[in-house]
Amino acid sequence: MGSLAASRESVEQDFMIEQLKEKFQITVLWSEGRACLEYDTAEQLEKVSDYVREHFDRDLLDVFFTAVECLPEDE
Repeated sequence: MGSLAASRESVEQDFMIEQLKEKFQITVLWSEGRACLEYDTAEQLEKVSDYVREHFDRDLLDVFFTAVECLPEDE
């Protein structure tokens, strides 16, 4: 039964990530099979975090392994 619960969790996580990508145009990086949120500004990070809390009743780090700020591109 443990694998079913883990499977359901990963489906829920995939669903949440897809919803967040559509709503906020965020980038999701994958490291060793774990989702990492890449955000542009602290304001965007706060909005995504608030959305996760309000709509999914989860903490941002329940959905993502970590969150990293997008590095500016060198010109």
